[in-house]
Amino acid sequence: MNEAAIHTILSRLLLGGSLPGGTKLGEHRLAEIFGVSRERVRKVLHRLGHERLLEIVKNRGAFTIEPDLREGRVVYEARRILESGMVAHLADHLSEAQLARLREHVDAEGEALRRGDQPTWLKLSAEFHFLLAEMVGNPIVQRQAHELIGRTIMLVKRYETTLGSACGCEEHRLIFKALAGRERGRAVKAMSSHLSLVETRLRPIVCDDAGPSLEALLAEAIAAFRAEQGEGASPRHEALAAPAPR
Repeated sequence: MNEAAIHTILSRLLLGGSLPGGTKLGEHRLAEIFGVSRERVRKVLHRLGHERLLEIVKNRGAFTIEPDLREGRVVYEARRILESGMVAHLADHLSEAQLARLREHVDAEGEALRRGDQPTWLKLSAEFHFLLAEMVGNPIVQRQAHELIGRTIMLVKRYETTLGSACGCEEHRLIFKALAGRERGRAVKAMSSHLSLVETRLRPIVCDDAGPSLEALLAEAIAAFRAEQGEGASPRHEALAAPAPR
């Protein structure tokens, strides 16, 4: 498996918020799981650290980040500043093809919510913002948006209840309608209001339940990635996914 694939799989796992904060991602174990050298795994982990999806501790290794609500306030403020500027620009520059793509995306969000498919809705909800950043066409804006959105995805996964989902979906639709109408001021207000409302819906959640192991989560993530690529699971990954003997 190449480094790009490993990065994609680990990014999805980290953004999914299934791993507790402080979980160590050991190079040796990951190298065994992915069937690559420790050096290649180390490169991916350091890239994830640079993207602020992992914490790299000198002489100790890579650890998952525990989302911090206090830091979240600062991150959401940065997102409001950046993404308000993004939609102001897009209101004047979106093509009809881009608007059609946004409409299709917002409709897909609504459909996932109607089905009660929370994981798909959460994925599409984040992708809405990534899509807007991509449409700006500025690599610096896109890079900054990717980092900020990534950090808040973990906050939402950790601290927002499902009660905010319907609100968030409708808020995205309001942003889209403002962009479709080429209403710059309305788009800026809708984006700023949306991000502020998401922030207010974050609440501390106490959960002592031990979730699936890192190996089990990785096996699931690898299987999903291989299915997308049209590949079958390797014996190594099938063994990881199998339940431990009692």
